Amino acid sequence: MTNPTGVMIYYYFVCKRKLWFFCKDIKLEDNSEDVGIGKLIDETSYQREKKHINIDNIINIDFIKDWEVLHDIKKSRSIEEASIWQLKYYIYYLRKKGVNIEKGILDYPKLKRRIDVFLDDIDNEAIEKIIKEIDEISNLSRPLERETKKICKKCAYYELCFV
Repeated sequence: MTNPTGVMIYYYFVCKRKLWFFCKDIKLEDNSEDVGIGKLIDETSYQREKKHINIDNIINIDFIKDWEVLHDIKKSRSIEEASIWQLKYYIYYLRKKGVNIEKGILDYPKLKRRIDVFLDDIDNEAIEKIIKEIDEISNLSRPLERETKKICKKCAYYELCFV
């Protein structure tokens, strides 16, 4: 694997076991109520923008301003670290393609909040390490051990881990 998707970067920070299931094409998010709410917020926010820009089936950007600022719309701040790194990966990926992205913005329309996200040299190194780890996880023959986290009860993969 040379380029993980933005979702894989996100899952890397949320739960590496969930990442493994996703890499093995076990995708359960379509039935998740939380995911449905997030999609509804996305659909009803920033309606004047050209949204859902898919690049190489690797990253899916909510919208871009002047090809300099990426925007990613999120429902809540509950997994903010994962959201920040996903957006950093989008910047990383586009810069590798020669697009000079200045920054990213995490938009929380429901909370009326925004967070600026920048990518620096240290982040570039971290992303390259993360890409290697995602590749290693995806090549495992079995899922990683379950970790119990606060977010598990709302996870679409909950039954695979706890039932």
